[in-house]
Amino acid sequence: MIKITGLGYTYPDSTEGLRDVEIELAFGDDERITAIVGRSGSGKTTLLQCLARFLTPQRGTIEIDGVATATMPEKEFRAKVGVVFQDLYLFPHLTVLDNLTLAPVLVLGLDESEAEDEARRMLERVGVAHLAANYPAQLSGGQAQRVAIARALVLKPRFLLLDEPTSALDINTTNSFGELLRELGDSTNFIVVTHDIPFVRSVASRAVLLEGGRVVAHDTVESVMQRFLVTDGAETTTT
Repeated sequence: MIKITGLGYTYPDSTEGLRDVEIELAFGDDERITAIVGRSGSGKTTLLQCLARFLTPQRGTIEIDGVATATMPEKEFRAKVGVVFQDLYLFPHLTVLDNLTLAPVLVLGLDESEAEDEARRMLERVGVAHLAANYPAQLSGGQAQRVAIARALVLKPRFLLLDEPTSALDINTTNSFGELLRELGDSTNFIVVTHDIPFVRSVASRAVLLEGGRVVAHDTVESVMQRFLVTDGAETTTT
């Protein structure tokens, strides 16, 4: 479980990104994907960056199973929480396989052969094993997204944060990606920050709605989507 208590973050220009955020994110066998939604400026990305420890909140705490993430050693934290950014950040000078083996060797201390075996297994799991020798520039958007997911999963995190994962995908690739996330539910728990409402409805079990840096709803997807679409004015996929 991830428990967020009284979380607040203010940017250096005095813009308030998060205000007194209070939520508990629980995951179970049938609830492996939680979506965080809201309009632009609502605090979605700020919350994700605080969860990932890329931003340090000025107020409040984030806990995993009762332990404050701020107190965890870096390697311990990164073994629990993975991140796939919107821009993916695959290393362009490394092959797909090398992109996947780098962190297990440096972070987990695996030997190269063990890391390669795990990397190939994960590439097979996400359906891109045939691309192991390719470079990122040779991948389509959907293929690169799968490689980025595989790279995060080789570290076996308990939670994987996804930042706008469908922003560069067409509708067919988005649907295929949604199926992949559901299939990977036995590997990790997903927290997805997105503006893509049809995608949320197709993959998530629960959702969190942010407005003005505050949590205004945390419930089943349909309950939260109904409130979001009412406040947004129409059934659109815009933030």
